[in-house]
Formats: sequence, structure tokens, C-alpha cells
Amino acid sequence: MRPGYDTGPRKNCLRCRALCENAQRLMAKRNITTLFFCQLISATGSIVIVTLGGILGSSLTDNQALATLPVSLMVVMTAVSTIPASMLMRSIGRKTGSALASVTAAVAILLAAYALIESSFVLFAVAASLYGINMAFTQQYRYAAVESVEPRFAGRAISLVLVGAIGGALLGPELVTRGQHWFGSTPYAGTLIAVAGLFGVQALLFLSLGPMRGEDHHGVAEGARPMREIWRQPVFLMAVLGGTFAYGTMTLIMTATPLSMHVHDGYPIEVTANVIRSHVLGMYIPSLVSGFLIERFGTVRMMGIGALALLGACFVGLQGQSVMHYWYALVLLGVGWNFLYVGGTTMLTFTYRMSERFKAQAINEFCVFGTSATGSLLAGTVIYLYGWTSLVLIPVPFLLLVLAGLFVVRNNVLVRRPVSNVA
Repeated sequence: MRPGYDTGPRKNCLRCRALCENAQRLMAKRNITTLFFCQLISATGSIVIVTLGGILGSSLTDNQALATLPVSLMVVMTAVSTIPASMLMRSIGRKTGSALASVTAAVAILLAAYALIESSFVLFAVAASLYGINMAFTQQYRYAAVESVEPRFAGRAISLVLVGAIGGALLGPELVTRGQHWFGSTPYAGTLIAVAGLFGVQALLFLSLGPMRGEDHHGVAEGARPMREIWRQPVFLMAVLGGTFAYGTMTLIMTATPLSMHVHDGYPIEVTANVIRSHVLGMYIPSLVSGFLIERFGTVRMMGIGALALLGACFVGLQGQSVMHYWYALVLLGVGWNFLYVGGTTMLTFTYRMSERFKAQAINEFCVFGTSATGSLLAGTVIYLYGWTSLVLIPVPFLLLVLAGLFVVRNNVLVRRPVSNVA
């Protein structure tokens, strides 16, 4: 028998391993594809709510300082729900937890449509709050993507799932502009009913998800460290800061834009929707390449570029309030958010073991969306009392802090490793 020629049990073992690896790759592709379409639907719903939230709030209340309160309550509920969402998915799995959240979103959107029919600001605010629960689960899609692939492909998986939001950026504004007269004499009720139907489809998609890393508890896993030990890692703190100020800056400016453009500056809803669409495309089109760029240049460099782009958005916003000023500022806002947020999420995966993932992710999400909620709450009040210029100055010191933090951790062993150390 020739040396090296495989026969018998050894050959069968190699063949089984190859088949197993091929099955894992196919399952990863199926999960990423499913999460892509789920992200598309969630982005569509969020864009509709963000675009219409301040405008409908303004029409339902006489106190214009409260116009963005429904959107703000939505973000607050997202922040409050982040830790329960992580704990629920730890108990029943990401598939079942996400499907239940989709059903919650459909009910919330239908309640919002009913609020419009009844001209009830309070009911509309309650519906927006309920929708925020689903958004806490939506933000976990990127972790589901990471756990569907090998650790070294974490950045790529995150970015590919976020690409799904490009479809939402196209579909959401179309539903806003075309669906405003679909339901009798109640503007935008038809739009909301259509979005509720999409979330019903999303619930079914989630039930088709395959298994992910960390769901098999038969192996021996590394023991989970105390949370304080994870917190002490400079890279963990930097990852949390990056995601927190990326989302906080984006939410503050994006929430205020429809109110500033349509209500204060008098631009038509179609123009406002187009600016929001461009912003969302700016958020997600870079996902076509951001994961690969992170693999090539590292998280620190890409997060730094993101922070600089967000500073650029603030600078452009200070130059004026023409449509093009809004457009350039919002596109830069989207691109900066993508690089800083995707980079921060990827960096976060370097800092925890699989046995620690839910609590580390929960803390990160709470910080991110707590800050995002604060930005959303500030948006309407700052625009109403102080105007657009004051609003775009608020994020500047925080973004400078992010750049300083990235400089400090640039040589840390965790960020210099080519793949995650997730166990």
C-alpha cells in the first residue's frame, strides 16, 4: 500500500469531517441570508417610524416640544429592554426570542395605526414604546450573525447582515410617500398596516434559522469571568464607547432632522423622506465593504475613520440648513455610524468568551441604547428651544473622546490579533 494513501476508517473519517464542514458552511450561509431579510424588514419599520414619528407626533399634540416624544419613548424602551432581551434569548434561544419580538412589533404597529384613526397622541406614544421592545431584539441580529460563522469572519458577518437595511432604506420611504392615502381618510394608517404585515413575515423567517455556535452545551466551555473583570479590559471599554457614541450621535441628529426640515424649515415630506433615505443608505451601503476593510486594516483604524466622518457630519451641519447641507450631513452621519458601530461590535467580540457572551452583549446594548434614548429625548427639545446649530455641536466632545481612546488601545494585544478570541 502506498504511503499516505487513506483507506478504511481513516478515509471515512476525513470524508465525514469534510461533509460536516460543508454542512456548517451551508448553514452559516442560510442563517446570514435569513438574517439579511429580517434586517431588511426591521430597517423598513424603523425608517417608517423615525420618518413619521416626529411629524405625526407634531400633528397629534399642541405642545411641539413633545413632538418627538413617541420616538424617544421607543428608544427608551429599546434601552430598557436590552438586558431582558439578552436574558430571554439565553433561556429560549435567539430563534424563538426573535420570532416573539417580531409578533410584538406587528401588534405595536397596528396599535399605532389605530392611534392615528382615533387621533390619540397618548396611544401613539404607547405604540411607539411597545415597538421599542422589538428594536432591542433587532440589535441582536449582528450577534446571531457572529455566532453563525467562524470567529475570524465576525466583522464580515456583521456587515453582510446590515446590508439588508439597504432594502429597508428603499422600501421604507416608498411606504411613507405612497401609503399615506391607502386607508380611508387617515393619512399614513395604510403605511403602518403594511409594515405590520411585514413583521408577520419576519416572525416566520426567524423560525427557519439553523443552529449557532454556543448553543451546543454538551462540550466543556470555559468558565465565565465576573463582569467586573470583563469591564476592566481597555478594549472592552473602547468597544462600548465606540458603539455608544456612534449610535448616540446618529440618533440625536437623525431624530431631529425630519422635525427640523419639515416642521421648522418647511421642506415637503417627499424631500425630507429622500434625505432620510440617503442617510440610511449611507448607514448600510458601506456594509458591503466594511467587514472586509476591518479584516484588512483592523478595528482601530476603521473606528477612527468612522469617528472622523461623524465629526464631519457635525461640521457640515454647522454650515447651513439648505437641502444639500442636510443631505451631506446625513450621508456622512450614516457612513461614520457604520464604520464606528460595526468596528465597535467586532472589537467587542474580542473581549469575551462564549460562556460570557450574553451578559457582555447585554451591558454593551444597554450603554448603546441608553445613550441613544438620551439623544432621542434631547432631539425635539433642543431643536424647539435652541435650533439645529446647537444640536449638531453636542456630539463633538464625545467623538473627540472616542478618537483619544482609540489612540490609547491601538497597540493592545486584543485588537492586534487577526481573529477573535471567542471561545
